Amino acid sequence: MIYYIIKRNSGTKEFFINKAIGWALREYSKTNQEWVRNFIDHNTLHPLSVREGSKYL
Repeated sequence: MIYYIIKRNSGTKEFFINKAIGWALREYSKTNQEWVRNFIDHNTLHPLSVREGSKYL
């Protein structure tokens, strides 16, 4: 589910959406670091989303 939501919104230039994507990835990385790392490595995301999502990796 998170995959489809992020993919649908990943092309936006809206600051708060990109920040929220990063927050969601960061929270999910607490339980599934491998999935989050793989998702970030294989998808085009805004640098803000990557920075926020990678904090616990």
